[in-house]
Amino acid sequence: MRHTPHYLLLDHDEIRRLARENPWMTIVSHTAAGIVASHYAFLLDEAASTGDDIVLIGHVGRPDEKAHELGDHEVLIIVQGAHGYISPSWYAEGDIIPTWNHVTAHLYGTPEILSDDENLQALSDLTDHFEQHVVNPRGLHLDPEYSRRVARGTVGIRVVITRVDARAKLSQSKSPEVVASIIGHLEGEGPYAHAALAREMRRVHDPRDS
Repeated sequence: MRHTPHYLLLDHDEIRRLARENPWMTIVSHTAAGIVASHYAFLLDEAASTGDDIVLIGHVGRPDEKAHELGDHEVLIIVQGAHGYISPSWYAEGDIIPTWNHVTAHLYGTPEILSDDENLQALSDLTDHFEQHVVNPRGLHLDPEYSRRVARGTVGIRVVITRVDARAKLSQSKSPEVVASIIGHLEGEGPYAHAALAREMRRVHDPRDS
């Protein structure tokens, strides 16, 4: 990412929150054949992610594990949080330059390939994580043999993050009055309303409101 020290996100608790709330991630590998990118859901390994540690568990569909050369080298996993257009019409009179606010983390690590049993458990956990919010949840435990056959088409991975480059660009350079205006418009009903981005701005500018 562009070198913007004043927008650095250094709090690992916040980075973990970002990963927890935005599980659909992009995995990028620099392979012998060139750059490869794929999109998959990852879950934060809550038990292992303490202190400065961040550990992600996920899977790829075969043959993406070969395309990415998983386990052979470091990969980049991109976590994209709330983001959106910020109109200069929300600024003070005379300010005409728009911007794009965002919360983004680039996480680096070398994947560990999970065993078949570990992968099946990871897939079960992933399904249960999302199914817990529906009225009649379904899980892999309802048909273990079928689930095991389907799991053979995937490869589970565990990524211990060794490097982090994260940004929270949320109008930190603007006056409190302009920040309030931006949040108000994001929480409104206009074409660029974005309640989730407004919440991220409140976390930075007035944590009491987050």
